[in-house]
Amino acid sequence: MMTDSEAQTLTFPPEITVKNDFTDQLPEDPNPANTRRQVTGACYSRVSPTRVKAPALVAYSREAAKLLGMSDSFCRSKEFVRIFSGNQLVDKTTPYAMCYGGHQFGSWAGQLGDGRAINLGEIHDPDTGRWTLQLKGAGPTPYSRTADGLAVLRSSIREFLCSEAMYHLGVPTTRALSLILTGEEVERDMFYDGHPKMEPGAVVCRISPSFIRFGSFEIFSARNELNLLKKLADYTIRTDFPHLGEPGKETYIRWFQEICRTTAEMIVHWMRVGFVHGVMNTDNMSILGLTIDYGPYGWLEDFDPSWTPNTTDARTRRYCFGNQPGIAQWNLAQLGNALFPLIKEVEPLQEGVDRFRTEFEKNRLSMMAQKLGLNPFDPSADTGLIIDLLELLPMVETDMTLFFRNLSKIDLSLIEKPKPDMEALAAPLSPAWYRPEQKTPAYMESFNRWLNQYARRCHQQTGPVQERRDRMNRANPKYVLRNYLAQQAIEKAETGDFSMVRDLLDLVRHPYDEQPGKEIFSKKRPDWARTKPGCSMLSCSS
Repeated sequence: MMTDSEAQTLTFPPEITVKNDFTDQLPEDPNPANTRRQVTGACYSRVSPTRVKAPALVAYSREAAKLLGMSDSFCRSKEFVRIFSGNQLVDKTTPYAMCYGGHQFGSWAGQLGDGRAINLGEIHDPDTGRWTLQLKGAGPTPYSRTADGLAVLRSSIREFLCSEAMYHLGVPTTRALSLILTGEEVERDMFYDGHPKMEPGAVVCRISPSFIRFGSFEIFSARNELNLLKKLADYTIRTDFPHLGEPGKETYIRWFQEICRTTAEMIVHWMRVGFVHGVMNTDNMSILGLTIDYGPYGWLEDFDPSWTPNTTDARTRRYCFGNQPGIAQWNLAQLGNALFPLIKEVEPLQEGVDRFRTEFEKNRLSMMAQKLGLNPFDPSADTGLIIDLLELLPMVETDMTLFFRNLSKIDLSLIEKPKPDMEALAAPLSPAWYRPEQKTPAYMESFNRWLNQYARRCHQQTGPVQERRDRMNRANPKYVLRNYLAQQAIEKAETGDFSMVRDLLDLVRHPYDEQPGKEIFSKKRPDWARTKPGCSMLSCSS
């Protein structure tokens, strides 16, 4: 039971400014009941987090805390745990869940909304800007449908670590502030196969300038609630895109085109580091071009463009690695359809969608040139080299991260010899091949031809070799949050040992550095993890 003092609201340290722009400026659900239902005529519903028995801090991100003006001492305090487990509210905050819809696996799903996410309010920092605080796994909301609104430790660890790993990789993303155990158990059927079990419950605090999604606009357009559509669009532009000017037809067009551009930039970064989102529904697409909602994601270890980490997607592979650019464009088209009532012209919306493809293709080639250390990038000479490599890599099971990282280690001086020793030239790449027996003579002939061309292309470039290697190592991480590493951390955490969660959080802070003594975390996936649940495939269950 809560004591009287614990039931009172808390206050943040005085240097932290709390605001509620979203709830102050947009229509509220008039029904105060926290019951599962269709919510119409409103952008959000007020709802408080569910209190839990014994909250305990597992980890927090000091970098995310700094964005909010929070000190280490505050993050380690009992007050911090109470607030970010949902046990106590902060004075002047208005907790709420957002209403939105979305296309799921290509079909319109109607109302979805924050079914297990509750926004606490906003912090406005004079140096870092506006940040919405959101608890994931803090209990049911009117949008929870048949679910309980809770989250388990397993998925919460993955979300917490990946949010911060992506940030340090340089990928546009929402952030994670904290990971807190609830002291309660939650029933989950991980693979929807009729074998549910009780698992430790947890709450993650996510932060972002905004959690507005493509689906936030789709729901109002689909319902013909065009007044709400305009209010939300105008609020979003004034709050997050003020540089575009006051809302109006021309501003809406510029706004949509900017969303297309930033989404293209995000997808290029996904492809650069081998990230697979796994469930690119329109309700999981941020209006700010940020990676959002880390569910059944995965890291491309074997370079297989058809790989998806999501069991639900195993048959159609709609959201596999290679499809991500096309799906992003499809999702943007759905957003364009939703915004059409504000613009009432197809052409500028189509231009935005087309711009996505143009921006993506241009930036993808530039990104691949960076990964290969080609500077300056010469499209006429280098495009074919890039395409040939992307065709070769899937032919033999090749670890993406290791291949590109180790490519910088090849000895270019070997190419100067009349008959270059191709085996010696390729030696740094050998740790990247999972099954060397797959390297048939025909494959090696093609690969050596490519490697010869690549080495000669690099040899043509001016500048010290170390400069090329440094450029490549800034584009190609040594450490990513490999699926099997996250699973090992989860299994330890479920026994009460959180040391590996903290070790991985420290590791992913410096993904491009060598980090002596931590090389074990850069090794390719071990054989035992090839088909192990949590290492190879995941579900949307959490």
